[in-house]
Amino acid sequence: MNNKAKFVRYAEMLREWSGRMNLVAPSTLANIETRHFADSAQLATVLPSDVPIVDLGSGAGFPGVVLAILGWRVTCIESIGKKVSFLTAVKQELGLDNLTIYHGRVENYVATLPRDRETIFTARAFAPLIKILDYVGKTNYRLFLLKGREIPAEISTAKRKYKFTYELIPSKTGDGFITIIKKGR
Repeated sequence: MNNKAKFVRYAEMLREWSGRMNLVAPSTLANIETRHFADSAQLATVLPSDVPIVDLGSGAGFPGVVLAILGWRVTCIESIGKKVSFLTAVKQELGLDNLTIYHGRVENYVATLPRDRETIFTARAFAPLIKILDYVGKTNYRLFLLKGREIPAEISTAKRKYKFTYELIPSKTGDGFITIIKKGR
């Protein structure tokens, strides 16, 4: 199955499963390709290639599953069992051997990561920046986040507690930003 076919099947599965559980807002089901896939795929333009990625709070798989389809090795972290079942079904249906699903809490997974090696984290619609940094702050992190227009205020709040550098790149699919954050020294 080529990538185009994988995205078509992924959209079909989202529509099928969303009838049984709250995966995405019902209003976005008509334009999954733009609202979810293209939005998530923006990260492919800024992510380093050939690095493993940890996707925080993956939910329906954004951006983790999209990035796995595009070739990255991704670990999706999700604590809600129904969503883990969906992610597992997507992994199997699409043959994504480069996708790992972790059923558990973000803080438990992050506690297992080495502190000396850089870890690349992604997230979309997960948590405020300060909360994300509370989870990953003890690692050698680099964050690639899809955030809304409130991110400057979130950065200001987080700077009171954490040292980091950041870059904001305007989103091509909405009024938010690709937010790149690197741990400060």
